[in-house]
Amino acid sequence: MTTATVSRIAVLVGSLRPDSTNRKVADLLAANAPEGVELHVVDGLGAIPFYEENLDATATPAAATALREAVAASDAVLLVTPEYNGTMPAVLNNAIDWLSRPYGTGAIVGKPVGVIGTTPTPYGGKWAHEDAARSVGIAGGVAIDGGIVSQSILEVDPLTDAEVLERFQGVVRALVAFEPAAA
Repeated sequence: MTTATVSRIAVLVGSLRPDSTNRKVADLLAANAPEGVELHVVDGLGAIPFYEENLDATATPAAATALREAVAASDAVLLVTPEYNGTMPAVLNNAIDWLSRPYGTGAIVGKPVGVIGTTPTPYGGKWAHEDAARSVGIAGGVAIDGGIVSQSILEVDPLTDAEVLERFQGVVRALVAFEPAAA
């Protein structure tokens, strides 16, 4: 059996604000990636129109094509997202929708996926992260075991708290170490 090597991780951020805490977490993780691993933050999610099958079949938007290409060129995916109204932001859900098509062969199919993030609620984004992992699984990705880490910014600053950063980096290491189940 050959061991899969994860060396490039596409990072999708569920917040469109350039100065969002989750974007800062994504950038911090990218700057401190394990040796030999590149975390590539995929920009432009806000430019992708909501998924619509006829649009995809006739004139796939350039932003959606760029997203698909970035994920297809990666070995794994890391979602870094806040929680909006008890679930994942629409921009992240839309990205997963585009990545799930064409059905059964979308760019996310078979890719290991981790979900982390922070939000200013007592639950730290738990529901959004669980919803994102479930959606990714339905889309054909593989939500990794132990690959969900939620953190409330009401408790600590996730950008400076060593324990929180270690938990986030643990998900990155789990993605790097991912081995697909034997067929």
